[in-house]
Amino acid sequence: MKISDRGIEWLKKLEGFVKVDGKHVIYNDVTGRPVQGGAPLPAGATIGYGHLIKPGEDFSKGLTETEATELFQRDLQFTYDIIDKQIDHDILIAMPQHQYDALVSLVFNIGPGSAAPENVNRGLFQSTIRKYINDKDFRSNTYPTQESAWKAFRNHGVLDSRRDAEWRLYKNNDYSGY
Repeated sequence: MKISDRGIEWLKKLEGFVKVDGKHVIYNDVTGRPVQGGAPLPAGATIGYGHLIKPGEDFSKGLTETEATELFQRDLQFTYDIIDKQIDHDILIAMPQHQYDALVSLVFNIGPGSAAPENVNRGLFQSTIRKYINDKDFRSNTYPTQESAWKAFRNHGVLDSRRDAEWRLYKNNDYSGY
């Protein structure tokens, strides 16, 4: 399964971008401001539609819209792979497209997670939302509803609007965004 074309456009709006003179440029994901050429990259240096720059990647010349979209597609493939490994296959094939689109947005943002103890509450792997999706009878005292588990990934309130938009899409097929 892949995100729909409508979901891609919706997710691009949620992720945002920074362009200067028509090109996607490196920006600080926290501030949304471009990183000046030659300046050290801050933690969270991003380009295009939410691509977190990894060591060794050089985007100093910026990206065209086509290049930014191609990079976004590669990052989405990583997200699909995470979902395929961590969400039960039978659940995925029965999931409506709008719910899958919302799940892609969530996982694109929170990442895969892992079984490592230091990753508790980080990423999909150890998340309560994963347990809710994979088991319709799952119950949690910490997050008593699927909605509360989804919205637990708020990053001290910074991501409230995004989680709300994702949840509206997941539950109500509402692509309106923020």
